[in-house]
Amino acid sequence: MSESWLVLLLKGFTLFAGLIVAIGAQNAFVLRQGLKRQYVFVTASICFLCDFILITIGTIGFGTLSSKVPGLTQAAAWAGAVFLLFYGLRSFKSALAPLVIDIDKVDTQSKSFRSTVVTTLALSLLNPHAHLDTLVVVGSMATQYSLSQRFFFALGASGASLTWFFGLGYGAAWLTPLFQRPSAWRILDTIIGCIMWSIAVSLIFAALNNSL
Repeated sequence: MSESWLVLLLKGFTLFAGLIVAIGAQNAFVLRQGLKRQYVFVTASICFLCDFILITIGTIGFGTLSSKVPGLTQAAAWAGAVFLLFYGLRSFKSALAPLVIDIDKVDTQSKSFRSTVVTTLALSLLNPHAHLDTLVVVGSMATQYSLSQRFFFALGASGASLTWFFGLGYGAAWLTPLFQRPSAWRILDTIIGCIMWSIAVSLIFAALNNSL
């Protein structure tokens, strides 16, 4: 598959942006740190670096493994497509009954630097969802590209992580009213669902083409 580096960057960015935006413990913690203006840079940096490492392992490691195991690429494509179809369906269901982060329940008690680092690492590395996103979904998408192409794809995915966590942490005060509007989450979940399903379809076509 011959695609420009810019297209690969955008594909990686779009895919991971859709995966990372979902409300979860990690995002809620980054938001809290942003609202308290406490260790925002450290928190966002750890989240990003953990994603960067996992994305690199997913794109390079999984891709290298697939070249040594016949049929793994096709199996990964089907597995990734099924996961993204399910993920997209969940996003559409969330759009019907959107969740919001209750800012009034944010813990205003300050945490020590060490406690902040440990908590951020735990939420980043002990999160099964993060492993699915980076190792399985991103890794399965990367298998259709050459090693040099995977670099740009991984760079795009990492860029989405960098943009999201620093934007969430430093833009917390500005984003707070948005997070409290169910209509905003309804629109966002619908967009994410469409993105996930479109990527799933592309994976299905790639798997079918490889089987011919």
